[in-house]
Amino acid sequence: MKVTQHIENAQGKPLFSFEILPPLKGQNIQFIYDGIDPLMEFKPPFIDVTYHREEYEFKELPSGLLQKKIVKKRPGTVGICAGIQNKYQVDAIPHILCGGFTKEDTENLLIDLDFLGINNVVALRGDALKNETYFKPEKEGNEYASELVTQINNLNKGIYLDEDLQNSACTNFCIGVAGYPEKHMEAPSLDSDIHFLKEKIRNGADYIITQMFFDNKKFFDFVDKCRNAGITVPIIPGLKPIATKKQLNLIPHRFSLELPDDLIMAVVKAKDNDHVKQIGIEWCIAQSKELVAAGIPVLHYYSMGKAENIKAIAKEIF
Repeated sequence: MKVTQHIENAQGKPLFSFEILPPLKGQNIQFIYDGIDPLMEFKPPFIDVTYHREEYEFKELPSGLLQKKIVKKRPGTVGICAGIQNKYQVDAIPHILCGGFTKEDTENLLIDLDFLGINNVVALRGDALKNETYFKPEKEGNEYASELVTQINNLNKGIYLDEDLQNSACTNFCIGVAGYPEKHMEAPSLDSDIHFLKEKIRNGADYIITQMFFDNKKFFDFVDKCRNAGITVPIIPGLKPIATKKQLNLIPHRFSLELPDDLIMAVVKAKDNDHVKQIGIEWCIAQSKELVAAGIPVLHYYSMGKAENIKAIAKEIF
C-alpha cells in the first residue's frame, strides 16, 4: 500500500514509522530484525531503509603508488526491503540516491523494486563524497532530486529511457522527498529551499518527510511556509532522540540545524550518557505529544537501528 493510502486509511489517527540503516558489510539480516522486532508492537505501516553510496579510499602499494579502491560498507537496501515485507507484512521504503547511479542504473533498480512489489520510494540527491566539497553527479546520472523524481514518475507513466520500447508497463511508485525545516545546508534561504521543494512536488512527489529537528516551532513554521507556497501533500516530521554528549556538536555540524538552549544545557549538565539518553527520550516524547495534538498524520523516527530509546518514546505516544 502507498504511504498516502496509509495516511488516508488512518482517518486522523497518528501513525508510527521509523528508519533503519543497512548493516555493515559482514553482518546478516538478523541484525536488522533484532532492531525491528521490539518496535512491531506499535504497528508501523511502513519502515524506511537508507541507501549508502559507494565511497573510495586510497591504499598505498609497496611501490609507494596509491591505488583507488571502492568501499561499500552498507550494501543490501533492496534485499533488506524485500526481507522486511516478507517477514513483517509491512511496506518497506528504500531510499534512492542520485549519487553513485547513472539514469540506467536507477531505472534497473526501479524495475527490480517493481518486480518485488515494493511500490514506495524516497528520492534523494544524496551527499557529496568525503573527498568532494560539493556534490557531483555521475556521468549520465541525475544531478538533482527533482530530476530523480521526474525519472520515477516517468516510469509510472510507462516512459522508459529506451524510447523504442513498445507497450511498456507502468510502475506504481509512491514518491517521498526530503524537506528541511531549517533549510538544506546548501540552500541560500529557507524560501529558496521551499521553491525547489515545490518543484519536486510538481515533478510527481507524493509526500514530504523532514530532516530531524528539535524545536517544533521550526516544523510548524516550515509547514505554514509550504502551504502558503501551494504545497498540499502530506508533510511527515522526522524525529531523533539525542543520546550522547558528543551529539551536541555532531548533529548541528552534520545536519546544519540548531539545538534549543534548554536541551543543550540539560545535556551539558548530565552526569553521563545514560542520563543524556533519558533526557533525549523525554524531549522527544514532549515533541511527539505536541505534534500529535496538532493533528500531524505520521511521526517518523530515525532509529539508526537502535530500538531501545524509540520504544520508550513510542510507549508514551502510540
